Amino acid sequence: MSLLDNFLWVIWPYLAMASFVIGHVFRYRWDQFGWTSESSELLEKRMLVWGSILFHWGIILAFFGHVMGIIIPIQFYHAIGFKDPWYELLSLWAGTIAGAAALIGILIINIRRWFVRRLRTHTENMKFAIDALLLIVIAIGLIVTLGYRIWVGLLNMPGGAFFGQPEFDYRPTIGPWFRSLFSFAPDPNLMAPVPPVFKIHILFAFLLFFLWPYSHLVHVWSVPLGYLRRSYIQYRSSNPRLSLARDRMRREGKKPPKVERARRVE
Repeated sequence: MSLLDNFLWVIWPYLAMASFVIGHVFRYRWDQFGWTSESSELLEKRMLVWGSILFHWGIILAFFGHVMGIIIPIQFYHAIGFKDPWYELLSLWAGTIAGAAALIGILIINIRRWFVRRLRTHTENMKFAIDALLLIVIAIGLIVTLGYRIWVGLLNMPGGAFFGQPEFDYRPTIGPWFRSLFSFAPDPNLMAPVPPVFKIHILFAFLLFFLWPYSHLVHVWSVPLGYLRRSYIQYRSSNPRLSLARDRMRREGKKPPKVERARRVE
């Protein structure tokens, strides 16, 4: 293996994982007030709802798909009698659905961030970069899952050197290489037969992990379990009679009148 191969498949993954761990420790220790997703719901809500739901459900399903294909060894499936054609079928359909949902969701989020003026002016550069990187990683992942099979397999078009042949199985190559990183015995030779499109997907994914602690993605670890047992928050109206009248009109199917807000005089 060349020096570049050793850097890409040994040094770079460890640099990304070190940044991921140390960066989270540093961020939690010295920047807890910044440990948030920095919600922009007040600036725009409709696109956020659709984009967030599609992205989060898609990325969760894609995560479990990567666990099944990379973390769990292929020998486990053979031991329980789960045949390779069944896995390929499950990977194709489930991976395509999850990838498409995540891709549409992150595309909506990127469009929203770039083209909603109020939101664009209040967005930091790191958010632009992370959302764009997520879009790239997910798009290439969907190409890996579905695109190269159609390009090489069904259409029988040139490009096999880049996309790989339809019968390429990443479980005996990428899976053992990735697991070898955690046993501190990395084997970059396992990545030699991997098609370039898979390698690009992996390198961009490690770049995402490298930058993760310094972005809004840290909110992933702040699961709001306290909401399940927290009591309701009650808000008091400054005009109870008007609020009761508006609620009564809504129950009766009537449209309550709009409240004129006082305008500030410059």
